[in-house]
Amino acid sequence: MDATTLASAALGSVVGLILALTGAGGAIVAVPLLVFGLGLGVAQAAPIGLFAVALAAGIGALLALREGAVRYKAAALMAATGAVISPAGLWVAHRVPDAPLTLVFALVMARVAWRMFWQKRGQENGAAHAQQSEPCPPDLPCRLNLERGKLDWTAPCARALALSGAMAGFLSGLLGVGGGFVIVPALKRASDIPMQGIVATSLAVIALVSMAGVAVSAASGHMLWLNALPFAAGALAGMLGGRGFARHVSGARLQQSFAVFAGCVALGMAVKAVHAIALAGTI
Repeated sequence: MDATTLASAALGSVVGLILALTGAGGAIVAVPLLVFGLGLGVAQAAPIGLFAVALAAGIGALLALREGAVRYKAAALMAATGAVISPAGLWVAHRVPDAPLTLVFALVMARVAWRMFWQKRGQENGAAHAQQSEPCPPDLPCRLNLERGKLDWTAPCARALALSGAMAGFLSGLLGVGGGFVIVPALKRASDIPMQGIVATSLAVIALVSMAGVAVSAASGHMLWLNALPFAAGALAGMLGGRGFARHVSGARLQQSFAVFAGCVALGMAVKAVHAIALAGTI
């Protein structure tokens, strides 16, 4: 086993541990770790990150499906539109210079870190409880039918879900992220699905869209399997190994700590991208 394989597996285990400790949002660190740890470009690292995300989210989605928490029709619609749009993101990724693409990734990551930090702080201060006590807005596009326990499907509902799935799919192909940071807020704004169902449905969409992106990357020859296989194996090992430890640590503090870590990584990627753009301008 050579040094690159060991490094890939070690980096993957870090991603898996973060996933176990913080949830699906930790998958966004996969690409930065590959960029800084193995010296890959964002376009090269994105399919590898997607591969690890697909496996991790797939396991979570299957467990949630067994518990009946996944809104599988909504997940299928969002995943279908995401899978259609994902190749467009991949096409753009391989035609945009690496430095601007890195800067875009850094901005997206910084936004995710910012929202995660303040969301958890609000929960600690009781803001989440106050929000839960408020009645749902009457104009939600997607509403649960309490008698049937299913969504009432309307044109506005289908349109809202399809648009959020398309956005997640494009970002999945472009940056190698699962898109959970798009899907979860979109489902919260568009529906009255309980949070457990939103997270479970998001995992199912992430898994399906990521698998589609992996298939397209593999078919087009953009998947670096020598890095992808040990990275994904390390991610699974880290996730399974970290689940027991996660029970003994404060979830809110972990989320805030991860948000700070992600913000620092985003800053480092932004500095790297700006430096590369500046060097290109002087040549």
